[in-house]
Formats: sequence, structure tokens, C-alpha cells
Amino acid sequence: MEDWKTIANIPNLLTTLRVVALPFFIYALFQKEWGYQIFAFVLFALASLTDLIDGYLARKWNQQTEFGKFLDPLADKFLVIGCFVTFLFIHEPIEVWMVVLIVGRDMLITFLRYIAVRSGTSLRTTMMGKVKTAFQMGAILTILVIFMLISGKRRAMINETYALGKLAGLTTWQVASQNANEFFVLLNGEERVTFKDFFDSIASFVPYFGMLFTTFITVVSGLRYIFTNYQLLTYSNLKRIFYDRLKS
Repeated sequence: MEDWKTIANIPNLLTTLRVVALPFFIYALFQKEWGYQIFAFVLFALASLTDLIDGYLARKWNQQTEFGKFLDPLADKFLVIGCFVTFLFIHEPIEVWMVVLIVGRDMLITFLRYIAVRSGTSLRTTMMGKVKTAFQMGAILTILVIFMLISGKRRAMINETYALGKLAGLTTWQVASQNANEFFVLLNGEERVTFKDFFDSIASFVPYFGMLFTTFITVVSGLRYIFTNYQLLTYSNLKRIFYDRLKS
């Protein structure tokens, strides 16, 4: 059992700050003012940076602790899932099934880690896990940048466009595709496209397609984990773990 003196170090503090920052980040996203969107972007960027720094410092200063090993991946999940769930509530193009699949993938990996620990083995990781993380972070940063560059009124108009499209019987894919077509028509038009018109236009479809592709990569990553660690899910292994759990 680690005492508080062992736990109280700078790497663990940085990890804890990543968790503490989440409610402030979510609050800022729900605000329509431009300053709050900048604050949300900066806060997420700093939180992501601590994810790189805390592990590096823990290894460099030999301050790796069981508490840190437990909290670090948990903090990452809180941050990423918190972002996607918040996007679901404030941005109409983001669909429930996307967030469900992303959260479900993390729950699956957590379950596999539990099975691996109970089996006395380690979970085999794959390169797809790193690719998934890169795409998720990229999608979040892209959406946050778009939120910074468009007004709260424009965000409301985009949400209304998708809501009306769904009421008319269109799918989110169809609405996003229509918006993308309008963007390319705008680019190919004779009139000069202003900076504002450009970002107002891409804001109507880029978050959807970004999330769509990110969800696809996330699902592929989860399936890859299952394929790589299939031995953990065999009937004999699960049965043994179940009986061991009953005996304990």
C-alpha cells in the first residue's frame, strides 16, 4: 500500500489536474461566447500536453507509482469521453451511435484488461490503439478549432439545419453531404470566398465526417484488440476466471 508521500509527486499531480480540468472544460463548451471556446481549446491542449509530460517525468525521476499507473489511463478516458459526450449535447451533427461505439470500445478494452489480470497475463496492445488515439485527439481538436472560429449564432444555425433535415426525413449523412456540396459550389463560384464564409461553411459538415471516420477507426481498433487477445475470451479461460472469482 503506497503512502501519500510516495503518491504526492509532480507526475501524479499533473495527472490529477487533467481530471480536475474536465468539468471546467465541459462548462466552457456549453457557453456560446467566443472567449469560452478559446478557453476550452487551450484547456484541452494543456490537458493533452500533461498526458505526455507526466509519463516522461515519472520515468525520468523514477516516480512511477501504482496510483499513477491506475489514474493515468483513467484520466485519458475521462477527458476523451467527456469531450465526445459533450459534443453530443451541443452539436447536432454528432450522433448517439458514434459516442456509444467509442465508449463501448473503451469498456471492452477495460474488460479485456480485467480478464488479462485475472488470467495472470498482460493485454497485448496493437498499433491500431495509437492510431485510434491520434484520430480521436485530431477530431476533438478540429471541432474545438471550428467552435473557436464560428459564432454561437452560426453554431445554432447549423444545429437547426440538421434538426430540420431530420424532421424532413433526411439522415445526418445526407444533410452533411448536402452541406459539403454547397461548400464546393461556394469554392468554385466566381465570388471571392471570405475567411468567415469558408469556416462557416466547413463547420456545417467537417465535424460530422471527422467523427464518422474517427468512430470507424475506433471500432476497427476494438476489433483488432479482440483478434489479438482472443485467447482471453475462450470459454475455458472465462469459466476458470468465473470459478476462481466464486471461490474468492
